[in-house]
Amino acid sequence: MAADWHAARMDRAEVLLVGGRAGVGKTTVAWEVSARLRAAAVSHAIVEGDFMGQVHPAPEGDPHRSEITESNLTAVWANFAQRGYRRLVYTNTVSVLPEATGMFERAMGAGVRIVRVLLTASDATARERLTGREIGSELERELEGSLRKARLLDRRAPEGTVRVVTDGRPVVDIARDVVAATGWAVPPAQP
Repeated sequence: MAADWHAARMDRAEVLLVGGRAGVGKTTVAWEVSARLRAAAVSHAIVEGDFMGQVHPAPEGDPHRSEITESNLTAVWANFAQRGYRRLVYTNTVSVLPEATGMFERAMGAGVRIVRVLLTASDATARERLTGREIGSELERELEGSLRKARLLDRRAPEGTVRVVTDGRPVVDIARDVVAATGWAVPPAQP
């Protein structure tokens, strides 16, 4: 019976959405999640969602670049799925919000299992990380956007979203909590 459940589960797509404000560590955590999954021999793909819609100017009629993002995700996921992948780690600031559900259902299939993880950080932590990261002309814009998105995500993340605090924690510990939320990797038995 357990083997039947596992086989049925592997037939449908699953996506881990890693969301959070700018400076929270989404990309760093996602790469560490990938490292943990590789170490546990868990097949998966990883997509940095911000790159799916990076065009300028925004397409006519698509000011938020959501249509081009979905189109690109659909094409990329089709390539992964054709090669047998069923799990996706996807990072994007607002990917955990309810309105993103439709995009993943259309791109990955109506039965896609969605796991939402919202990484959180204090304003001071986000400011420190962004100040160290942003070496160009966009620091103030990133700081303002990070604050605005943190408030939005805190208010609108749906019930069932796993919140993981990143302040003062090593990335390996954060990734362990994120992987645990997916149920994709069984931790080794403790002696």
